[in-house]
Amino acid sequence: MKTYLVGGAVRDRLLGLPVAERDWVVVDATAAELLARGYKQVGKDFPVFLHPHTREEHALARTERKTARGYHGFDVHATPDVSLEDDLRRRDLTINAMALAQDGTLVDPFGGRADLQERWLHHVSTAFSEDPVRILRVARFAARLGPLGFRVHPDTVGLMRDMVAAGEVDALVAERVWKELQRALEDAEPWRFIEVLQECGALARLFPEIDALYGVPQPVAHHPEVDTGVHTLLVLRQAARLSKDPEVRFAALVHDLGKGVTPRNEWPRHVGHERRGVALVQALCERIRTPASYRDLGMLAARYHLLCHRAAELRPSTVLRLLEATDALRRPQRFAWLLLACEADARGRLGREAEPYPQAELLRSARDAALSVDPQALAGQGLRGAAMGEALRRLRVQALATVFRPKAHRAGPGGTVVPPPPLRQN
Repeated sequence: MKTYLVGGAVRDRLLGLPVAERDWVVVDATAAELLARGYKQVGKDFPVFLHPHTREEHALARTERKTARGYHGFDVHATPDVSLEDDLRRRDLTINAMALAQDGTLVDPFGGRADLQERWLHHVSTAFSEDPVRILRVARFAARLGPLGFRVHPDTVGLMRDMVAAGEVDALVAERVWKELQRALEDAEPWRFIEVLQECGALARLFPEIDALYGVPQPVAHHPEVDTGVHTLLVLRQAARLSKDPEVRFAALVHDLGKGVTPRNEWPRHVGHERRGVALVQALCERIRTPASYRDLGMLAARYHLLCHRAAELRPSTVLRLLEATDALRRPQRFAWLLLACEADARGRLGREAEPYPQAELLRSARDAALSVDPQALAGQGLRGAAMGEALRRLRVQALATVFRPKAHRAGPGGTVVPPPPLRQN
């Protein structure tokens, strides 16, 4: 019985990255032998066991044979005659198909170390095409390892395109699609996940609402990048710079979905895209089963990003309606995330990546002003029900009027006080 460290632990060690978890392959052994040594079996479909002391996963070397479409249709063969190389051959990428023996010897039958040095995400063999989850994994590795210069090998892109054409991605279940997207949103360069899926054609099958944005023009005066799909990835890039929270990044990704259904005869303007986008975000989230918090923030970003951009132009009463519609007074963290998504949208335009976004501070001040009105004081005056609600709104509008005075805005030429220029998207 021989044990080898495999997969991501070997890859990350060679890259000098922290090793989050360690997986092992056991060769020349049987399930009965592992159980006799105190290992606990945890895999029903695959022969996976927990080490009796470290609790790390140990899997018997195995091969797999495709029996049906999707990623559940496999027969697994795990016997002592399966070699380490046989086991590594079934893995997705060469950089994940290396093993480290207990004496420190690197086992690298498929050139994984060379691909690490060349920064390629390259499939091990044509068996890659048997599992559609691998398309999502390659896209996620691009998001995670993008800062190190990794990109998908052209041969692997071609193989992924063939898989899409064969309908393999149509067999992916919603939970797995969401799981991989969520992981990518937590990675260093989440926009690369979308880029890879778009390049191989999987984006149109898995996220048609996002794919529909490509080729849709916007007014060049406000969007030098013109293409809405390009803009969306620029926004996601800015969101990744502004926040590590995946919910903010998701909201940035879906904020402009309404532009994908603008009638062609209205291009390049997109009047009303905010309202159209809300239903599209909701449909997308229901289909891939996102958590409610992601869905709700995404819908708010779609509906109110343009209104937030115009904060300096709004009447105090309109600002209060915005605060109420976004539940900003009761949910300050979500409102802060919404403003981050809006700032990412403002900066997600060619040449405008470093522009200030004073609207965020203005709206934060507005929220504080509205909260300064004490409902308990009104209750002490004997106000109840509708009368109290009306008085509360009136006092909050008055408080907001103190924030939205000219002095709250920047000084223009000659010292004249003017509001910041509106940021329009239509």
